[in-house]
Amino acid sequence: MTRFLLWVLMFLALAAQAEDGLEGGYWQHEKDSVWIEMLPGEGEGIVVRHDERPDSVGFRLVTDLAPTDNPDTWSARVYAARLQEYREADITLKSSDLMVFTVKVGFIRRTVEWRRVQEVPIAVNGE
Repeated sequence: MTRFLLWVLMFLALAAQAEDGLEGGYWQHEKDSVWIEMLPGEGEGIVVRHDERPDSVGFRLVTDLAPTDNPDTWSARVYAARLQEYREADITLKSSDLMVFTVKVGFIRRTVEWRRVQEVPIAVNGE
């Protein structure tokens, strides 16, 4: 009975992580004028504003998003613009307002930080 209860609690914790950790507000790229919305329930992250490439709004930047055994960590595939393809990545919630993508390209790893914002600001040119 104890093992069953532990299993149920672990399952509930993973479900709560997927629902609460990345959702709520939007995420702004550390350096670029790009904002995304993470949708763990749908297993993806969508571009909601991109000042240099407005045509990319609605693009699935993150796919195959799934919780891992580690708290506050998800596995995913993230679009690497320079390679023009999706790459395996780890997504870690470092704090309630800091999300980090670690994308693996061969032996090289690139880390990108995203900050949580409550809303996407209106573009100066009205887009």
